[in-house]
Amino acid sequence: MALTITTQCINCDVCEPECPNQAIYFGQEIYEIDPSKCTECVGHFDEPQCVQVCPVDCIPKHPDHVESQEQLLQKYQGLMALLQTKP
Repeated sequence: MALTITTQCINCDVCEPECPNQAIYFGQEIYEIDPSKCTECVGHFDEPQCVQVCPVDCIPKHPDHVESQEQLLQKYQGLMALLQTKP
């Protein structure tokens, strides 16, 4: 399941650099997470790093993007394969 950032975000800038998949970006008003890149850090860490550093606890699981651990791992592997093919 991908994560999402709620409107409680205070734009503190700590989550974006922690994302190993570069899924977090600054949206129109707050940071957002691209669900196609979010693996909840599966393949990189045991826990989502953005959740670990968030001071206001505004990064829950996204209810519209339900994925199993196996699906998250497959997404991670696909993202890593794309990175390896880029010059």
